[in-house]
Amino acid sequence: MPETSRIFSGHRALGYNSNHVPLCTRYHEKHRDTYVVTCVGDSFHTYNCSRLGIISISNRHDEEITCLSVDAYLVFTGCGETVRAFTRGRQVCHTYEGHDRPVHLLLPFGKHLVSIDEDSQLKVWDIASEEVYLEIGFQNDSFQISAILHPTTYLNKILLGSKQGQLQLWNIKTNKKIYTFTGWGQHVTVLEQAPAVDLVAVGHADGQIIIHNFKYDETLMKFKQDWGPITAITFRTDGEPIMASGSHLGHIALWNLEEKRLSGQIREAHIGSVTGMKCLPREPLMVTSGPDNSLKVWIFDQSDGGGRLLRQRSGHSAPPNRIRFYGNDGSTVISAGQDSSLRLFSTVHDSLNKSLGRASFNKTQTKKSGLKNDHHMMPPVTKFAAELSRQSDWDNIVCCHHGLCDVTTWTSQGGTMGKYRLKHERFQSLNATAEAVDITSCGNFALIGYSTGHVDTYNVQSGLYRGSYGNPKAHSSSVRSVKVDGLNQVTITAASSGIIKFWRFKKKDLLGRVELKEPINDLVIHRESSLLAVSLDDFSVSVLDVDTRKLIRSFSGHLSRISDMAFSPDARWLITASMDSRINTWDIPVAKLIDSFIVESAVTSLTMSPTGEYLATSHVDYLGVYIWSNKTLYSHVSLRPLPEDFEPLSMAFPDTSQQSEPEPQVDILELEDKGEDFSDEFTSPEQISDELVTLSLLPASRWQNLLHLDIIKLRNKPKQPPKVSKSAPFFSTDCSWTGNEVSISRSKPK
Repeated sequence: MPETSRIFSGHRALGYNSNHVPLCTRYHEKHRDTYVVTCVGDSFHTYNCSRLGIISISNRHDEEITCLSVDAYLVFTGCGETVRAFTRGRQVCHTYEGHDRPVHLLLPFGKHLVSIDEDSQLKVWDIASEEVYLEIGFQNDSFQISAILHPTTYLNKILLGSKQGQLQLWNIKTNKKIYTFTGWGQHVTVLEQAPAVDLVAVGHADGQIIIHNFKYDETLMKFKQDWGPITAITFRTDGEPIMASGSHLGHIALWNLEEKRLSGQIREAHIGSVTGMKCLPREPLMVTSGPDNSLKVWIFDQSDGGGRLLRQRSGHSAPPNRIRFYGNDGSTVISAGQDSSLRLFSTVHDSLNKSLGRASFNKTQTKKSGLKNDHHMMPPVTKFAAELSRQSDWDNIVCCHHGLCDVTTWTSQGGTMGKYRLKHERFQSLNATAEAVDITSCGNFALIGYSTGHVDTYNVQSGLYRGSYGNPKAHSSSVRSVKVDGLNQVTITAASSGIIKFWRFKKKDLLGRVELKEPINDLVIHRESSLLAVSLDDFSVSVLDVDTRKLIRSFSGHLSRISDMAFSPDARWLITASMDSRINTWDIPVAKLIDSFIVESAVTSLTMSPTGEYLATSHVDYLGVYIWSNKTLYSHVSLRPLPEDFEPLSMAFPDTSQQSEPEPQVDILELEDKGEDFSDEFTSPEQISDELVTLSLLPASRWQNLLHLDIIKLRNKPKQPPKVSKSAPFFSTDCSWTGNEVSISRSKPK
């Protein structure tokens, strides 16, 4: 099956940093820097800790990565029943197959690799030869392996922890169990080597941490964490006797091992569980990751020994609701997520990404209480509008929130939520919800449509109310969308009843109305061409001309609710997406479907870049923003209409790295078998007809005058016949020169 559609091919994914798989660290002696490896679904990223800059992105796996591990040279990944070894952080150099169940634990062990699957089957592989060196089977009923560790200075020995609470020490060279530790009756979640020899920290599901001497089977100290199971443990190696432990609530506890007490806390380090945590060798730094799609570096430079956030890379912790390209160069995407945050993603480089913060009713109280216990968090943004014109003067983004009447303002240049919450006083006693919002091209006015049928205008700079449309309201039903043309002359409002009204922007009087047969879902306007796309509840799309207020096109072909629409920069294409996971591209002049493909998950929002280079999409249950490149800009693409029985292609999501354009697929030309020629190269015959003159290869100046050939002949006709000039003598009769002149006279012959 082809990997690309006619027009679009996968380019890259934005906004991915980490997931629930614990991170791994590796110190590079030559570069004198520590590298962090995090998992992002079916690939992994490598960052440097000095700047958190991305170093490499691995090739894609067949499935989601379930576990990660590293040694001095290779990165090992568990993906289903297969284990792979990557070199240079990108290329697969070894593949280990033999497990019957998904692998969930990996441990590099010198020249060998230990892997454990969900059935507690342990395999020891020779890394170079990819052969199985040893197999040990365990029963999940009696000893289900949940953690693995190689104790320092213990030659050929590994320590296994179980969900039953017991621990076992094995010699993998002789295949013998050396000792069984009875444990503490709780599920072992983490095993971590302490800086001191023979000491290991054991984390349990009840929040208990045991520092145990495994040489003499003695417990040295116990700690109890009140935040639930221990998810990660690490030790500082810069001279301070500090142990850090993570919890599933996102908090980090700092324990003083000399005083045997809690020395500090890092509250709300992550939104959710802290799954990965490592202290950097010989540095007061700690790197953490979690399923909230963030990677953070902490520094311990506080007077009380506590840590603060030094640098981070983060994305949406919940799937985006709506995305739009921002600016005229197509390099920035604004994304509003279900985590109530607003973010800017750059298509050029990840270092240009920016967070505008999380929506809050009271930002001051949010800073005091923290994001985790924030009772002032606003609902997610459902729709927003942004304008570049006045970004340096005042707020330039307006957002409406789910179930709220308040509309918030944001500033992209300041990177924060604005100071205004736009709400008319009539809604103090009237229950309403802001359903639609738009901002004028000059950046001065914001228009808001409500579920009650009201449409209000506000000044963005001052936040003051500037009038309403209709008397007393614009529509009798809920307003689904509000749009303004490019010259601030016409305001367009659409209601769920299927009525579209056109108003004068300044005087706010009614110019006209258009009634459609089906309820309206949403509107999208192309201001340069005055085209208006209307999605209806019967899964069809209608295109209207704003100037004439007439229906010019109608498209149908989706099988579910249309989630979003976008015009191409030249308004020749209309791209629509629906909840049936299909993305269609319609040619408006031809009124035909020219491209269609299916993605893995339903599209929640899409947008086309102003330059026409990229198409950006967001999807259900996916945290990132996916960028698709427009192939018509750099290759020859057939744009002939698709037949009615065309089957859409299924395309995989692009990777987090930039993908090169694949070779053209033969399958896309299957329609040639039906007798149609899909070659777009047209060769003109030398002579079209015997009665015509072929001048196609000559410049325009050679043939444009042929239409006025009679006039040219009449103008060029001579008025008099040509006259013959008299012949001059060969010798002149007299030539004189006086002073400096020569005088010559013809002498008479004697």
